[in-house]
Amino acid sequence: MASTTRRPSDAAHRRAELEKRILTVIEERLRDGVTYTELSVEQIAQAAGVSRSTFYLYFRDKVDVLLRLSGSLKIESSEIAASWKPTGADGGVNGLARTYELILRHYRKHAALLAAINEVAAYDSVVREAWTLDQERFITNVMTTLEDEQRAGRTPVDIDPRLAATIIVQGGGQVIAQQVATTEGDDDGAVARELAQGYWHGIYRRPAGLDAD
Repeated sequence: MASTTRRPSDAAHRRAELEKRILTVIEERLRDGVTYTELSVEQIAQAAGVSRSTFYLYFRDKVDVLLRLSGSLKIESSEIAASWKPTGADGGVNGLARTYELILRHYRKHAALLAAINEVAAYDSVVREAWTLDQERFITNVMTTLEDEQRAGRTPVDIDPRLAATIIVQGGGQVIAQQVATTEGDDDGAVARELAQGYWHGIYRRPAGLDAD
């Protein structure tokens, strides 16, 4: 029997193309100094070259658009983060620094969208909760890595993997968000190296019994 390959539906393809156009539109408007709150569905739809009725075929409202776009942003960054492993050819502190630099580059590319997410998350609980849940993907990945390192005897067993992973993700995330929002990126490499050095020597390769009296 001949095998068949299931192709993505036309609706899914159209949605993906529309999301790309809308992302471009939103980032252009935000770079022009308009806040996401000020943007209307009419403005977004018109700039994307679709009618309001077509917009509502794919999105409930402009918050739904932001949720979809923020999800894509996090998925891409989590894939970058998950590609680093403590050991191996691209592991260690240098590999971790390169990973942070790639994440910084990724968020800087979409700085306007990141600013919009933070703006709306400040007053919309749905966006805030979705952004927080997305962080869980990062935390789980780091926690699993730390547990593997503990089993291999490379990370001290007295480190709480869940707590340490939360600190790495939330602390690093705040530094990255601040760096993207307030600088031009000239020192992104230096910031990436400091993040890597701090977490590598402070958690991944912390000397055993360091907290002992």
